[in-house]
Amino acid sequence: MLELDSRFTFDSFVVGPANRLATAAARRVAERPGDAYTPLFVYSGSGLGKTHLLTAIGHHAQRLHPDLSIVYDTLEHFMEEALAAIERGQRDEFRNRIRDIGLLLLDDVQFLAGRRSAQDEIMRALDALSSRGGQLVLASDRPPAEMNDLDDRLMSRFSGGLVADIGSPDYEMRVAIVKRKADERGHSLASGVAEALARVQFGNVRELQGGLNRLLAVQELDNRSVTADEIGNMFGEIRRRDDFGSFLNEISDTVETVVASVEQERKLAEAIMQFEADGYATRRLEAALQSNLTEAEADQLIQRFDNDVRRLQEIEREIGQLEPHAPELRGGGELLRNADRVPDAEALLLDIRERNRQLPAPPPNRSFDSLVLPADSFAVKAARKIVEHPAQEYNPFFVHGPEGAGKTRMLAAIGNEYKLRNSGALVAFLHGKQFVQDVIDALEKHTLDSWRRRYRKARLFILDDVEALLGTERAQEELFHLFEDLKRAGAQMAFGSAQPPSAMTGFEERLSSRLESGLVVALEPAPVAAVQPSENKTPAAWVATMAQQDDDRVPVFDDFFLSREKVIWNWPYLEDCIFEELT
Repeated sequence: MLELDSRFTFDSFVVGPANRLATAAARRVAERPGDAYTPLFVYSGSGLGKTHLLTAIGHHAQRLHPDLSIVYDTLEHFMEEALAAIERGQRDEFRNRIRDIGLLLLDDVQFLAGRRSAQDEIMRALDALSSRGGQLVLASDRPPAEMNDLDDRLMSRFSGGLVADIGSPDYEMRVAIVKRKADERGHSLASGVAEALARVQFGNVRELQGGLNRLLAVQELDNRSVTADEIGNMFGEIRRRDDFGSFLNEISDTVETVVASVEQERKLAEAIMQFEADGYATRRLEAALQSNLTEAEADQLIQRFDNDVRRLQEIEREIGQLEPHAPELRGGGELLRNADRVPDAEALLLDIRERNRQLPAPPPNRSFDSLVLPADSFAVKAARKIVEHPAQEYNPFFVHGPEGAGKTRMLAAIGNEYKLRNSGALVAFLHGKQFVQDVIDALEKHTLDSWRRRYRKARLFILDDVEALLGTERAQEELFHLFEDLKRAGAQMAFGSAQPPSAMTGFEERLSSRLESGLVVALEPAPVAAVQPSENKTPAAWVATMAQQDDDRVPVFDDFFLSREKVIWNWPYLEDCIFEELT
């Protein structure tokens, strides 16, 4: 394995339109190896900065991730080590070393062409790195599609990451390179020298640096500053070129095509840099760099991408308000950083809205003091103990009895008393029919997971009229799993029904046995009192009198029985209900 050249860092790499995408991708890989582009494939002609960029990734990742195993090598040297290991009978040891690498930087991979054994080793290395979340970065003088006799599987792997090219630098970038390299050497250049040297047609950046070295040698040996007028004679053997004309010739044969192409590429590159800096995946824009978009089409694409990013930001803000510690927000929220997955983000928001909906509360104005049962009765004492010491001895608590026995009032009292004692604790109170309908709605909306998570948060879960679940396979299954989740979480559960669990035929045995595993209490029907409304009282006045009573006596009118408890729960206004029945 080779050492990283200390001169080649991101700080010493001059960024311009020709290499902006490759540089942004390289930084992203160095900051989040294995999480950004796997693999990253960088290609360019000779001397344009591939090796510099590869080495810069290594240095930057080393600083950010000191525990990461980083290896930089050329393909030739890598294969020499592989062959030597095979000859020594240490092939497995060599492959095990590859598996332990967190970031593998391979240069000059164009020599893979036509070498099946080398391609097999790279394939294994890529598989090993991917399986452990490692990162592979490759550099070549040509794109994968132009590498002859390359295995189709390897071609697919290379193209599955990000392929970025480094083009020839334009005039402004060449000026910046000359000035940067002169500063690094501790030399100052006379006015116009950097600009004059940048106009000389060197074949690549390496040759440009060679020209600068020659210029600086003259300054050092002659102990003087080279002037701009001397550049022509100093590099007379190299053909001068018209700056604007030559720049166009590098890109296209026609001025119109060049201007449009350069402008749309510039806009796309700037947009990629901006969104990348904000942490958003930009594959849609990166792919557009490889297509022949017009400037107007590039503008529309960028605008649509920006709209998608804004929607992701709105979704993220709402999720943060609904559930500040939502697991989907951890680690930067990968889904919320991908503008190509806005529909998935919308679905996520619906799920989070569902799981954060307020739990149904117990009916108000119900307390232990309002119960018709004696305070020292077994049922009341058990209910009080549940509130005082939840999820301990009587979990679940199952109360059963005929209509009018007061089980709904008792369950509501447990819920309200628990809330008074445990401020902020979540209590869920619902009836069997409501539970069944909730399951059906969640299945139809594909929000079942969120529905489950919503009820799992309850510290006290109360389900009345359990018999409504008879004959409903899916609702019983969901209640079984919810029961198990709540039990593991240390939540208290209470249930009400007309019959004990053992008497309810049609219930799954595993569910029935769990409902009986705590404390089962039977309630006797409340005493019936025949009460006739006075002839000189209106129904409304009679209702006011009845509302003042603290018991659950059942009024009788011509053999028609009304359960005071159920009427209050099912009718928002008791007076309207009684008036309707009387008239």
